[in-house]
Amino acid sequence: MSAGTTIDATKAAPAVDAVRTGQRIEDVLDRLATTGDPAARAAAEELVQALMDFYGAGLARMLHLLSTPVGRRTPGDPLAGLLDDELVASLLVLHDLHPEDRTTRIARALDSVRDHELDVVDFDEETGTLRLRSAGGGGGGGCGCAASGTTAQQAAEDALACFAPEVTAVEVQAAGRSGEPTLLQIGSGPGTRAATTAAPAPAKAP
Repeated sequence: MSAGTTIDATKAAPAVDAVRTGQRIEDVLDRLATTGDPAARAAAEELVQALMDFYGAGLARMLHLLSTPVGRRTPGDPLAGLLDDELVASLLVLHDLHPEDRTTRIARALDSVRDHELDVVDFDEETGTLRLRSAGGGGGGGCGCAASGTTAQQAAEDALACFAPEVTAVEVQAAGRSGEPTLLQIGSGPGTRAATTAAPAPAKAP
């Protein structure tokens, strides 16, 4: 990611009145209570609590990252720590506030899969399928989750769920397969990728 990344002001969330929103939630719960179905109200209350826990954890994580001493942050880029965090990134993507495009977020996700070398082959816009080429490697999960014995596909799926939920399916092919298409090489970090074409297989001796 280039230094000084900023969030597009046109994507700023609309103003919300916290008091009115809280009252609206209470009104909905009260209406459910009048239906005489205690299970429906209990389910609604559980849903509200789950959402509060999720967003509360996200806010707490943001405060923690923003309170990191300046010397430990990426120079010139105050958003770097937020965009690298799977929970914060997932919240930004959920609300269309993430400043990076899909290609960059896919690269960021694959960079987090440290125990597998994965190259992007292509992405099918219609089906949401991301095809990857694996150079092999051991276990280890993406998205900051250690997962001993995790396959390359599982690790990629875990990471992509956080950073690029547009990817609904992942296909991983082994390295060395003949006739590979053009590959989008993933470098050491987002923004360091370079498209290259797989070299043709050498001709067999007569």
